[in-house]
Amino acid sequence: MKSEMIVTFGGGKKVNAEFNGFTIATDQAIYAGGEGAAPEPFSLFLASIGTCAGIFVLSFCQSRGIPTDDIRIVQSHFVKESGRGIGKIEIAIELPKDFPEKYKDAVISAANLCAVKKHIQDPPEFVVTTVTV
Repeated sequence: MKSEMIVTFGGGKKVNAEFNGFTIATDQAIYAGGEGAAPEPFSLFLASIGTCAGIFVLSFCQSRGIPTDDIRIVQSHFVKESGRGIGKIEIAIELPKDFPEKYKDAVISAANLCAVKKHIQDPPEFVVTTVTV
């Protein structure tokens, strides 16, 4: 099975991805020659990790009737010792005082089901080619 995402250029440093009826806009920061009009691609990559964990936490709580209004996920990024790239990502699930104690470990397990995280840990093969049209 194959799915396709179409990537187009929107002027300046803007690059857009069209997928499943949505257009995901990106731009580079002003210091990198862009307008800063949209998130940078790497920011979207990082956001995909936290939001993926978030959907699993949200679904876990919703299936048990646990209110989610006071739950937050804080994702922290630590630079590699070399100073280039991300060496560690921490995800802290902030729970309200009245969150059921019996579900604290289970909500961590739910966050760990994140498909984005699993793909990072077991990465797909990348093949880049050119095609003349």
